[in-house]
Amino acid sequence: MSLLPHSGIFAAVERLCAGSDPKPPLRLFDGTDRAGVPLTLVQARELLYDRSVSPAARAALWHQIAERMHCDDEGSDWPTAAVWLALPGLRRTAYKITWHLRAERGDVEAELVTCYLEALGEVGAHDSDAGGEVLRSACSRAWNVWRRARLETAVDDVESAGGVPSETDADGFWRADYDPPPRHPGLSATVRITVPAGRVEGVRIGALAQRWGVADMATSVGHSGRGRQVATISLRRVGRHG
Repeated sequence: MSLLPHSGIFAAVERLCAGSDPKPPLRLFDGTDRAGVPLTLVQARELLYDRSVSPAARAALWHQIAERMHCDDEGSDWPTAAVWLALPGLRRTAYKITWHLRAERGDVEAELVTCYLEALGEVGAHDSDAGGEVLRSACSRAWNVWRRARLETAVDDVESAGGVPSETDADGFWRADYDPPPRHPGLSATVRITVPAGRVEGVRIGALAQRWGVADMATSVGHSGRGRQVATISLRRVGRHG
């Protein structure tokens, strides 16, 4: 049983460029013809990733692709063709981002195409490894975008996301106590803060310690057993009048 092909922007570009040969064509400058040898789109893509082709010839092709992107001809097929030429260099990164960061493949492909077009627009006239620089830059930018996106998780139920059980009584309270060790300078008595259960998702030990002015002492919740313990912090649920 064969797997259904992924229906994303990469697949759409493949379909649009099937049998396409936009004008003007790319030309291969390999020393055999001063005017360059005209190439079909398929030939050009094969040469762009063929390590046996001289780096200078491949760089010249990438510079031509960048120039075609700046073309103002209305109805030109080059914007789509330029993306098609880059797909072999983008697919592996699309798979890796999707797999490692659990991202949606369609969104990853769209971001990669955007980053690629941005990088292609920044190609310098004298870049000796234009293709490598464009693809590396595009893939690096896409990784950075999705790493940042991974830190933000969209949820419908904020209270559940904060770790508060859905059956928690809204009238209940959570209490945090700070107990300094005997004879320790600074706070000399237990400090207690009581917070409504409905706001417990906003309570963080670090925020409490900073509010109490003991952030430099209470650096973690646990105690490793090494060195001198300077304080303990406890957070527990109590009744309304506890």
